[in-house]
Amino acid sequence: MPQMNMVQAINDALRHEMRRDSRVVVLGEDVGKVGGVFRVTQGLFDEFGDDRVIDTPLSENGIVGTAIGMALYGLVPIPEIQFADFIYPAYDQIVSELAKYRYRSGGEYPSKLVIRTPFGGGIRGGHYHSQSPEAQFIHVAGLKVVCPSNPADAKGLLLSSIRDPDPVLFFEPKRIYRAAKGDVPEGEYTVPLGQAKVVRPGWHVTLVVWGAMLYEALDAANQAAAQGVECEVIDLRTLWPLDIDTVIESVKRTGRFIVVHEAPKTCGLGGELVALVNEKAFLHLEAPPVRVTGFDTPFPYTLENEYLPLSHRILPAILETARY
Repeated sequence: MPQMNMVQAINDALRHEMRRDSRVVVLGEDVGKVGGVFRVTQGLFDEFGDDRVIDTPLSENGIVGTAIGMALYGLVPIPEIQFADFIYPAYDQIVSELAKYRYRSGGEYPSKLVIRTPFGGGIRGGHYHSQSPEAQFIHVAGLKVVCPSNPADAKGLLLSSIRDPDPVLFFEPKRIYRAAKGDVPEGEYTVPLGQAKVVRPGWHVTLVVWGAMLYEALDAANQAAAQGVECEVIDLRTLWPLDIDTVIESVKRTGRFIVVHEAPKTCGLGGELVALVNEKAFLHLEAPPVRVTGFDTPFPYTLENEYLPLSHRILPAILETARY
């Protein structure tokens, strides 16, 4: 089983599916000869040509609108938005059109496509290249939202997303594009959507994360273990539809719940998770649920490590929740 980083795993998934299904096309800014700003699509242009790997103008609205038209006519497009921060010009196309086609047509036009986009901080990109807008799409009925945290899941979840009948937003944590490495199965390999994963078993505190924050949570959990507090760390993987059953099962054992995400606290996915835990496991809670998140400010440049919920912010929340 080869070792890959996340860039290589996503590239491998795209190549595998483009070979398997001639309907699959890739489009976006610089995705062709250049291979994308992060080189995720590198080599695909050489193998599949410019009719299946399409360089587009700098127009996110046009990229997504074109992809929707392709999907309605039977292709399986995979548009790339160069940074998640740039997705807002396409928001109307995604929310008003893409998310609605399957419902409004009674299933006749499912509009099957995957929008890939790197998101999150950690590369000193400032406030225009570091945002985490996943909650804004989770709120929209008709969309699925996926976020891998490691190379194997990146490949398996992307293949499942491409084959899913619903439109999927596939958020890729760019901070760990090359930092996260691991064994990735060759050839056919899928990870089902809608299934969270218990990455670290524990019995004192349930810690829920996704994307790059998984590694910060694991680091904090290991430090907490040295002080006698064992955290169960859950990687959501699919943000919507949410595998709330895995989370609730864990909270019923631990009695304590913490959620970590890079996005601002207000109206982030963490708030919905706290509400669901209160609704479904209130009588099992031994402490108030806690959110460790980004702040309700623009993403800063010089204070990036103060904004991000890194392990030095997660550990005190774990210890305080455990002592409550």
